[in-house]
Amino acid sequence: MMKTPFVTLEQVKEITKTYPTPFHLYDEKGIRENARKLNQAFAWNKGFREYFAVKATPNPFLLKILKEEGCGADCSSLTELMLSEAVGLTGHDIMFSSNVTPPEEYKKAYELGAYINLDDYTHIDFLEKLTGIPETIFCRYNPGGVFGMGTDIMDTPGEAKYGFKKNQLLEGFLRLKRMGAKHFGVHSFLASNTVSNDYYPELARILFELAVEIKEKTGISLEYINLSGGIGVPYYPDQKPNDIMVIGEGVREKFEEILVPAGLGNIALFTELGRFMLAPYGCLVARAIHEKHTYREYIGLDACAVDLMRPAMYGAYHHITVLGKENEPCEHFYDVTGSLCENNDKFAVERMLPEINVGDYLVLHDTGAHGYAMGYNYNGKLKHAELLLKEDGSVQLIRRPETPKDYFATFDFCDVLKDIKY
Repeated sequence: MMKTPFVTLEQVKEITKTYPTPFHLYDEKGIRENARKLNQAFAWNKGFREYFAVKATPNPFLLKILKEEGCGADCSSLTELMLSEAVGLTGHDIMFSSNVTPPEEYKKAYELGAYINLDDYTHIDFLEKLTGIPETIFCRYNPGGVFGMGTDIMDTPGEAKYGFKKNQLLEGFLRLKRMGAKHFGVHSFLASNTVSNDYYPELARILFELAVEIKEKTGISLEYINLSGGIGVPYYPDQKPNDIMVIGEGVREKFEEILVPAGLGNIALFTELGRFMLAPYGCLVARAIHEKHTYREYIGLDACAVDLMRPAMYGAYHHITVLGKENEPCEHFYDVTGSLCENNDKFAVERMLPEINVGDYLVLHDTGAHGYAMGYNYNGKLKHAELLLKEDGSVQLIRRPETPKDYFATFDFCDVLKDIKY
């Protein structure tokens, strides 16, 4: 099975005249079209808004594109709040969903007027002492147990560190109301990277029924329900992608079946998608610089786990295209590796690929979310550039590569490295 890159060998050769490999490349056209389709799928809900999960790809150029398409920002840290503010997202353009939250992060979210989503019952008093309780407040729900659909176990919320138990949630909303809150929302995240059109409607059913129960037991009518993330992408080429139009229709059916009869038909729905919004519209472009013939056949790239951590961290699959050899038979077993002093620094293990020669360009697909963002500097490796393939075919640098000066910058308070030569 194949995946087709959004960039060709000829384009990569032209790009590398200015920007050497490796680099992450993003597809502006694909990003915009996908955002518009999401908004179309939920246009039936008058308050709908997508809050892009900044953690997935924290780049201001990409945030601006999504802002232009009507998206807000889902933030979980101080720097993500600062980044969102810097691109003009403030107030209710921001959803702040955090856990084990440091005081300065709550303070910044409150100052910005962001929607604050509390992760735990004890955070009610914590926030009240810090800033006071805002008039609009969200709470994160964890139903516990195992979340499944049919005979398939999707995830295990009972093992997750996030969210209120139901009894805590009911009491929490009553306490928040006594403290002055006037507008309420609920949020929940039950499974990650689902490739199923049924997940979001099932999550919606659970939260819609919860909203009815909250109204019946507390008298509080929710105004917002955040369906969070979890809509995944097909990393494997033989997976069928989610159909966001089918998903939107499935959620609408649950909305009209459960909420409308309960007098809750004005609830606004939010999403906070990261992977779905950007993963397929980014790729890591690298070059083969070594080959090794020992107990296995190895191809060494000029990229490493610094540039894409997911395969090393949890064996995640990213499809690989050898540019210019798309139609050649995949008859060679390779471990495709980086240069870290860690044996898990492998983008692929015993992967069947076309014959690869030193100098070939490889595209690692679906790195637009949780790709560059998860990078680190182990072995003193430096993170590489991010580029944007614009709709007109031109290429824009949207993050320069790191330099040794960046790596040593945290020693600028002293002269211990004063003699280092850059």
